[in-house]
Amino acid sequence: MDILNTLKIGGSALKAHSIRLNTISSNLANIETTSTPEGGPYKKKSVYFQSKPLSFKDQLQGEMNNAAQGVEVTKIIEDKSPPRKVYDPSHPDAQEDGYVEMPNISVLEEMVDMMSTTRSYQANVTSIKSAKRMAMKALEIGR
Repeated sequence: MDILNTLKIGGSALKAHSIRLNTISSNLANIETTSTPEGGPYKKKSVYFQSKPLSFKDQLQGEMNNAAQGVEVTKIIEDKSPPRKVYDPSHPDAQEDGYVEMPNISVLEEMVDMMSTTRSYQANVTSIKSAKRMAMKALEIGR
């Protein structure tokens, strides 16, 4: 695999992980949002990745070079689970029985997802930096 493929794969992973981090941040920022323009409480969003399909040209070259694929975000899905109910009759969005529908988001799960995504992002940055250092060393050898 050449250095450009390494950079393409790393770049696609960085893009996908940044989208995932933004989605997690949005979930955490809206953990107390009880009413949205669509109605009801905020719904947790989850990001799904998939290997990125190669272009026709890359597939032809890949037969000769074993070209690698990157990763891309295929969809961002809203959670379908019911909202959790919290008893707070003084809340402006409380129902007649005093319960408020709150987003079904766990801070702990979101923080674990954020830490995992951050580590993956850092690993991809490290691989890109390593490829860059190898390319620079190869250029120095040629001098």
